[in-house]
Amino acid sequence: MSAGDPLLWRRAAAIRRKEWAQVWLDPSTFGLVVLMPLILMFLFGSAVTLDVHGTRTGVVDQDHTRASREFIATLSRNSYFTVEEGPSVAALEQGLRTGDLRGIVVIPDGFETGLARLQPIDVQLITDGSQVNTATFLTGHLRGALKEWVEAEAGELDIPVTPVLKILPRYTYNPGLESRFMLVPGAIGIVMAMIGSLLTALIMAREYERGTMEGLLATPIAIPALVLSKLIPYYVLGLASTALCVVVAVFGYGLPFHGSVLALFLIASAFLAAVLGQGLLISAGTKNQFVSTQFALLSGFLPSLLLSGFLFEIDSMPTAIQWLTYIVPARYLIPSLQSVFLVGDVWQLFLPNIAILLLFGAFFFLRVTRAITRRIA
Repeated sequence: MSAGDPLLWRRAAAIRRKEWAQVWLDPSTFGLVVLMPLILMFLFGSAVTLDVHGTRTGVVDQDHTRASREFIATLSRNSYFTVEEGPSVAALEQGLRTGDLRGIVVIPDGFETGLARLQPIDVQLITDGSQVNTATFLTGHLRGALKEWVEAEAGELDIPVTPVLKILPRYTYNPGLESRFMLVPGAIGIVMAMIGSLLTALIMAREYERGTMEGLLATPIAIPALVLSKLIPYYVLGLASTALCVVVAVFGYGLPFHGSVLALFLIASAFLAAVLGQGLLISAGTKNQFVSTQFALLSGFLPSLLLSGFLFEIDSMPTAIQWLTYIVPARYLIPSLQSVFLVGDVWQLFLPNIAILLLFGAFFFLRVTRAITRRIA
């Protein structure tokens, strides 16, 4: 049967209508396409953040001079600290043990005198080492706050602070270094990976469980046309879910959108081709909705979350794990999404990623058609 045969198109359209009818009659589809993306976008956009603000920090002033009081006032005005003063380290250590405090800053005796005489001054920071990220951020922000304060106070303290080299940072694409500008586009990629793989992971398994797969295979339609006809409705649903996430990102979380809709559409389409095919292959192989759902989560969601560069830099991973990331489709999606939102249309990045994602999709499509053909034989 040739591709130009009108009967082929009519039969394929009938399969699509059947699939759309199943979609509308299944309430779980609404939850996957609408509710789950909204919940995940809220979690990644609001609840998950890498920014450290208002860190509860104790301060012990052992100097009691104008300089030490001015430095404490500077820390109090800094958005990264919520300052709680105490008479001694021992009085504040209980808060550090219970988690009420994340660190204790100790301003030593002779703080002002040492600065005036250009002597080394050790401002001690005691942090909660069980919270590694918070401790690291707290140390870095304290160093920055102390350096800026010393430079600002150099005139009043009569300190000849004239650094030879001064760093003037300029942060492009994300001037405020807000983590949600990185997390929200990545969250869209995670949502697409979950939605795409879960939607199609149920297709074939549901047909086998209901006993309708044999009837479909008995229809006079080629296997590739059958597979495509079943995929198209879920491709449309995947694009609709992606569009919903983009609207939430731009209007709900204030993300800029510097790229084009065309670039977003091509990137999303290529990624959906990969994850929809992956879910369909899982579904055809397991023939069980529960098992296929678990496989879809393990092979789609977890690798996308951990091995795509979304939360953890790929370059910092062990070499073997870095090689493993090349078979994770989300690795090629998330950098492209971040560029579309924050940078613009960077086609030298998009085109190779789109090509690789389409190769993933073609591989899964061929595997599904061959798996079904073998079962017929």
